[in-house]
Amino acid sequence: MPFTDVIGHDRLIGLLARSLRDGRLPPSLIFAGLSGIGKRLTALATAQVFNCTTPETERRGGPTRRARPSRGGGSSERRAGLAGSEGSVPNKPRAEGDAVPIREDSCGVCSTCVRIAKGVHPDVIVIEPGDSGAIKIDQVRECIDRAAYRPFEGRRRVVIIDNADAMMATAQQALLKTLEEPPSASTFILVTARPDVLLPTVLSRCPRLAFRPLSLGALVRALMARGIAEQEAHALAASAEGSLGRALELSAGDLIEARALAQQVLAGAARSSEPARRLDAARAWLGTTAGGGALERSRMAAHLRAMASLLRDAELLAAGGNADALANVDVRAELEGLAQVYRGDRGIRAFAAVDSALVALERNAGVKIVADWLVLQL
Repeated sequence: MPFTDVIGHDRLIGLLARSLRDGRLPPSLIFAGLSGIGKRLTALATAQVFNCTTPETERRGGPTRRARPSRGGGSSERRAGLAGSEGSVPNKPRAEGDAVPIREDSCGVCSTCVRIAKGVHPDVIVIEPGDSGAIKIDQVRECIDRAAYRPFEGRRRVVIIDNADAMMATAQQALLKTLEEPPSASTFILVTARPDVLLPTVLSRCPRLAFRPLSLGALVRALMARGIAEQEAHALAASAEGSLGRALELSAGDLIEARALAQQVLAGAARSSEPARRLDAARAWLGTTAGGGALERSRMAAHLRAMASLLRDAELLAAGGNADALANVDVRAELEGLAQVYRGDRGIRAFAAVDSALVALERNAGVKIVADWLVLQL
């Protein structure tokens, strides 16, 4: 996945591009950040740049091809490029202000790039948890043995350990010496959403690159580029917490419904301070989350997250903040009405109550109890 197709992570990509251009990329790295924001596919993109047969040296101002380096040593053999592709939009230009100067990039379309993307290139090894949910020592030992040899056909072998926090302690220990003294023609990339689960000795041997959650604007653009309507894209982005992967897993219809119901509950609480009327609203709300057990709890959590997003936007408008930062910009008229009520201390209390309700749900509190308590706090 070429750098110029990546949305988000611009600062990180620029930093990595400079390191790759100058041949200063460390031989072992940790890609850390939320699930679904582009870490794994960024690692695959690194492998593409290392081995692409027609890499591009400059994309700003028009692409310029450079000849494929020889298979011998030299700094060109160590150069690479990174791109986060779970957060990418094929053939979509960046928004104004998003452009990043890229001096090393893959073409993304040659035979080598295509095979790497499909996971069938002999010099790109991807390790991930097996059926047990763990990465075992035998998997790690096998990749260490293969990495000890020169690349079969490419310029550099890349070992990607996805969900690296799933490595058993014995597997991590087996990897330590290789991370400390990696083979000259190999690069190791550990991809994880929970880097602190890794052994301190592993962490100390790998520079960590922190992938931040994608911005709301970037998520909306990515979703719309995939054919999702604008209203649905905004609803998905507001609930995805910066993860494109999570946004694509969510149901836009359910989220729009959850947001509408959350808005009704907030508006109802604003109209009346009488406990009985608020509890009636809670009962009507609960009628839409029926399903029993985990399903009921999951639906209520979705409604609460939608409510938190609305309250955040209402407070932003009430404080005179930048409207471009609204997560629910498509319902701005309704937000302005909520902002007249949920502002200042009341807005802060309401937001804190929603957060407490989410925590209570995670701790298996009853859905009805949580709903009744919350409407009385609003």
